[in-house]
Amino acid sequence: MSVAYVDTSCLVAIAFGEPGAAVLGRRLKGFDDLVSSNLLQAELLASFAREGVPPPADLPIVLSWILPDRPLRDEIERVLAAGYVRGADCWHLATALYLAEDPSSMSFVTVDDRQRKVALSLGFKD
Repeated sequence: MSVAYVDTSCLVAIAFGEPGAAVLGRRLKGFDDLVSSNLLQAELLASFAREGVPPPADLPIVLSWILPDRPLRDEIERVLAAGYVRGADCWHLATALYLAEDPSSMSFVTVDDRQRKVALSLGFKD
């Protein structure tokens, strides 16, 4: 079973037809399960508001939400030890670590270069 953690940047790229969005959409369809933090919903809706575009009723892909039941301090510290990323990007990476006992068992899909480098340093598949 192939699982991918999906960062908000992917859905923003798809929603706004950024370069490479079609390839990204096909890539996401190749996974058995797509997961993300529900922070994605707030970030995506904020992107639509920023652009003055009404959001669609549903997300362009089906996601399973990861809802941590404890603070993610240990995971956040692991992320920041691997490299600096902004707060929201750090939260997505920490949430992915929370889910994956072994990061190499899961892909982390993002279009953000810095976040991608840290994800690879943590052991996630590209």
